[in-house]
Order: sequence, then C-alpha cells, then structure tokens
Amino acid sequence: MINEQRLLERFLRYVVINTTAVEDAGKYPSSEGQLVLGKLLVQELHAMGIADAEQSEFGIVMATVPGNVKGIEVFAFNSHVDTSPETTGANVQPNVIVNFDGQDIQLSGDPSKVIRAAICPELPHAKGKTIITTDGTTLLGGDDKAGVAIIMELANYLMENPVIEHGDVRLLFTCDEEIGKGVSHVDIAKLGAKVCYTFDGGEQDIIDNETFSADMALVRIVGVNIHPAIAKDRMVNAVRAAAEFLSQLPPELSPERTAGRNGFLHPYVIDGGVGEVTIKILLRDFDANRFTDYRKILDEAAEATSARQAGIKIDIEYTRQYRNMGEGLSREPHAVEFAIAAHKALGREPKLQFIRGGTDGSRLTEMGLPTPNLSSGQHNIHSPLEWACLDEMSRACEVGLEIAKQWRQAK
Repeated sequence: MINEQRLLERFLRYVVINTTAVEDAGKYPSSEGQLVLGKLLVQELHAMGIADAEQSEFGIVMATVPGNVKGIEVFAFNSHVDTSPETTGANVQPNVIVNFDGQDIQLSGDPSKVIRAAICPELPHAKGKTIITTDGTTLLGGDDKAGVAIIMELANYLMENPVIEHGDVRLLFTCDEEIGKGVSHVDIAKLGAKVCYTFDGGEQDIIDNETFSADMALVRIVGVNIHPAIAKDRMVNAVRAAAEFLSQLPPELSPERTAGRNGFLHPYVIDGGVGEVTIKILLRDFDANRFTDYRKILDEAAEATSARQAGIKIDIEYTRQYRNMGEGLSREPHAVEFAIAAHKALGREPKLQFIRGGTDGSRLTEMGLPTPNLSSGQHNIHSPLEWACLDEMSRACEVGLEIAKQWRQAK
C-alpha cells in the first residue's frame, strides 16, 4: 500500500518552496527556488539509495530506480518543479482538510476567495477524502508538485519493495514548464528511455493522449511619447493603438468563447505606455495548420491599425512553442496501451482525453520520446482557488506501479 501520510508530507514540503517561473528572466531555470527544490529532490533520492541521482547545471534532475529484471525496455516518469507565474507561489500556506464534507470552502487568508462546487464540479466528488487548499493569497503548486510528490513516492516504494519485478525506471524533473521551456535542456539520449509518462493532469484515471499545438505572438507597438501639454499633432499614442488592435481580434476566437477542439487567440499580457506597448498572445489549436489563419488575423489587424493610427509602427514576432502529442504517440502505441492496461489491472476504467493545453510531454513527444500525460489530482490550477486531492495522488502512485509491471510483462 502507498504510504499516504508520507506522500502528503512530501507534497507539503515541496509546495512551500517558491518555484514560480519568471517569464523573460533570461536564464534557465528562471528562478532560484527551482534549483533549491531540485537539490532537495536529489538529497531525498540519495537517502532512498538511488545513487545516480543528480542535478545538472540547468537544474534538471535525473535518476534511476535500478531494475531487478534484465532485458526490459527502460521507461521514464516526468514532472516539473516550477509553478505558474499567473499567481504568486511565495509564502504558500497549505491547508489540509481531512474527511472533506464536499461543500464550498472559504479560504482563511482571504475570505473573499471561495472554492465553489457550482464552478468546480470535481469538488463534491472529493467528499470524504483528504484535500489540500491554499489560504487564498497564493496558488498551491499542485501543478506540478503533486506530480513531483507522486514520482518521489513511487521511487521510494519501489526501492523499499524489491519483490516488485521491474526494469530500470528513469526519473526526470524539469524546470520552467509553465513558460514553455521545460525540456529545453533535457538530454534525451542521456535519459535513455523508450517512452515517458508525465504526471501533470487533473482528477483521476485520465490519460491525456492529445494536447494543443502552441505558438506565441509578441506584438510590439511603437508610438511617439511627448508631454500631453504640447502633444497636438506630435504625440502618437501606442496605448490607443493597442486598444484598437485588440478590438479587431474575433471574440469567437477567445478562450472565453471556445471549448472542445476549437482553438483560440488569447492576449494574456499587455505592458507599456504611450511610447511603446507590447502584447503577448497565445495561439492554440489541435491542428497547427490553422496557425496560418490565426497569423493572418493578427497581421491584418496590425496593418489596419497602422493605417488608421498615423505614425504607429507594429511588429509581430512569432515563436513556435510545442505541438500536439497525438501524432508522436501513434508511432509508439505501447506508451498509451500500457497506461490503459495499468488502469484496468487496478479495476479502473481509464478516460482517454485531449487537453486544451500542453505539458512537457508535448515537446518530449515532438523530440522523439512518446510521453502521454497522467492524472495527478490537481484542480483549479494557476489560481488562489487551487486544491489537490491526496486520495487521487495515491491512486496515481498505484497507476505508476502498475505501469512498471506492464513493462515487465512485455519482456
């Protein structure tokens, strides 16, 4: 049986370390806390008896749970140590609720923050379970420290129970996943795995086998700043131009208006003043071919704005981020097949689904390492309303153990 108390203690130990990713930091990892957590993981892995655990100069942690059966294909588990920059991860105050009553939760640090069942349908399903919330002033970090804790407990369990026959299991902990750079410094050859599994999903018993494809647009709008007292016929206001540019983006192509397999254009950061404004826009779709249409929309909005706002200059820089993992997974069907078999061996019916987002698995798959994503019990991510379910994390550990057994049987 999985040691749930130890799993909880791990999770609580990890979430209080501030590992918020920092966009445009100009370094990898983008925050020192990621190095701190990685160093702690290496220390804990060594304490388990995993001698080859190491942290690279880039903060990437790799280790091997040594196999006790030869001739089995090597696979890996992955999670990321950073948390989203959308909500602070500093001074996290986790709140553990045992035997949760399934009702709305008013958070102690900010009573205006309430986790409501009406907008979080998973909440009532956690009745009777142990959940962990924030105090409402920070995110929790379940994305993806739940995954980190799951993999660490998996490794510990395998080291303590040599009766479980398995091959080498590689562990990979990455940085800066939340800003699209998670695997930028991963040495795939050194990892040496045939497939990988990320624990970076919500709820339970879900296998993500498709993700969005993703690009980003950086829109730079340059005007002319001058004191407003003498601005007539001289000022060119980039703020007004930015407003006009954004007003031309189709509302029906926004995250607020789309669901399922429909993609979107999402302006998520705007910064600057009269002289210059920058806007970051996410391009998301399951079919990357549609990005041609999305770019056309942005380019035409730039041209129209420039034509109506005399003196304005607009430049758009496009960056490729990641691609839908579905195609890569089809080239190595065992990755998903064994995950399905692991759930069924536990008497569970797995739910194959696509996610309107991406994981390290998206880029790892694109790089040639097929990597589906598995549940890790995280909910309301990137938000002060974030919470995680210990029971679902424990179930994820059990899935990981069964995956090891599936690869053993495939020898």
